[in-house]
Amino acid sequence: MSEKIPVLAAFALAVLLASGASATSTRPVDAAAKSGALPALPADHTFVPSGKGLPMMKPGGAAAENAATKARARKSPGITYHGGPVMLGTVNAYYVWYGDWTGSAAPGILTDFISHLGGSRYERINTTYFDRSRQHVSGQVQFAGATSVPAYLGSSLGDEDVRQVVADAIGSGALPRDANGVYFVLGAAGVGETSGFCTQYCGWHTSDTIAGTDIKYAFIGNPARCPDACEGQRSGPNGDAAADGMASIIAHEGEEAISDPDLDAWYDGRGMENADKCAWTYGATTKAANGARYNVTLGTRHYLVQQNWLNVGAGSCASSY
Repeated sequence: MSEKIPVLAAFALAVLLASGASATSTRPVDAAAKSGALPALPADHTFVPSGKGLPMMKPGGAAAENAATKARARKSPGITYHGGPVMLGTVNAYYVWYGDWTGSAAPGILTDFISHLGGSRYERINTTYFDRSRQHVSGQVQFAGATSVPAYLGSSLGDEDVRQVVADAIGSGALPRDANGVYFVLGAAGVGETSGFCTQYCGWHTSDTIAGTDIKYAFIGNPARCPDACEGQRSGPNGDAAADGMASIIAHEGEEAISDPDLDAWYDGRGMENADKCAWTYGATTKAANGARYNVTLGTRHYLVQQNWLNVGAGSCASSY
C-alpha cells in the first residue's frame, strides 16, 4: 500500500467540535458521519480513508489524479470505486490476543462470532463490492487460527507496535503468512493505543508489507476502557458488554479490510469506507432474554452489530442481504 498519511489532529478536533460532542461521551469513529459537517475542504485537497473512521485530507485533490485513475473510478450509490484491490475468495481471519485475558468471556464470544460470520446474511452485504475486473467479494470468511501473547510491548501500543505484534506472530510461526488473511490484534482491558483509541476511534485497519507480503491487519480496542465511547449498549446479549462491543468493532473493521484493504478501493467523497457510512447504526433490533438488544444471530449467539453500506439500488445501511 502507499505510505500511511497521519491523521491530522486539528481536522479530527474540528469534526468532534462540529458534532457538538465530547470525546468521553460520543463514539469517536462515527463523529463525522453523524454530524454531516466536515471542515471546509481546500480546493487542492481531497478526502481519503484513514482506516480509523475519520477521513484524511490529502494534498492534490481531484486535479492531481491522472487519467488512468479517473478512468478506473466507478460511481455507485453513495460510494465510489477508486481502482484498488478488494479481497477475493474465502478470507482467512486470525486473532492475536494481546495482554491478559484471564477470566474473560471474550475469547469464547469472539471466537464464536468470527467462526460463524462467513456466509451469513450480514457478511453477504460485502458481496455488493467488486474490483476493476468486476469480480465480487465472496462473503466467505473463515476463522483460520489464533495466538495469545502477553503485553510484551507494554500496555500502551502505538500504531507501529500493533504492526510489530502481527509481524512477530507471523515471524515466530504462531500464525501463517497469508496475503488473503486479516489479522485482528485484540487488546485486553488493560491495553490502550496511543494514536487515538477511545477519543478518535474504537478500532482501525490498514495493510503493510510484512515478510515480503501485503498483510492486512486491524487493531480492535477493548471497550472496557471507555464504555461510553465504544460499547454499543450497557449490557450485551452475551452477558459481556465489552466483548459484545468488540464483536461489533471486528465486524466494522473486517468489512472495510475486505472491501478496501489498501485504503484505495471503496470510499465516498468524504473519505468514508462502507462501514464508516453506517457506524453505530443498527436498524431494527430485538430484545434478548437479558434485556440487551441484538440485530444479528450467528450460530447460537445474538450480537448487536453496526450496519454496513449495501451497495445496490440507491444504497443504504443494512444488517443483512
